[in-house]
Amino acid sequence: MKTLSLYHPNTIQTVLSDLDRYIESFFGDSSVLTTRMTNQIPAVDIQENEHCYVLDMELPGLDEKNIDVHVDGANLTIASKQETLEEKKGEEKQNAYLIKERKANVFSRSFKLPENADPQEVSAAFKNGVLSLQIKKRAEAQKRIIQINAA
Repeated sequence: MKTLSLYHPNTIQTVLSDLDRYIESFFGDSSVLTTRMTNQIPAVDIQENEHCYVLDMELPGLDEKNIDVHVDGANLTIASKQETLEEKKGEEKQNAYLIKERKANVFSRSFKLPENADPQEVSAAFKNGVLSLQIKKRAEAQKRIIQINAA
């Protein structure tokens, strides 16, 4: 009997995560032996309404100071770089790390704007870890209602 099953493609992230787990189970701590992939692509929802496109991107743990949004022609790019705090040398340590997995988080994601989008009319807001962009449509691209006059 044939069955339907979900297809779960192996991505580089899942392969490296599996390798991490395998090495940890064999050697213990693998922080010296492998590099954990910290770059993750944030989830995005894009909606379209009559007047604009709305892009919502989940960016938990970041604040607006760490986010860069720019438009270059028809390309919209959202990027962030969050550095980890380096330990100051020469200072006496009161607490030593037993496990330190939080590292720098870097991402960059680009979108090609539709032809009817106005790259000059992009606004951004950031609240509760969600970046919201409104990309207005060009006035000539918006739907117009033509009044029919009786002759």
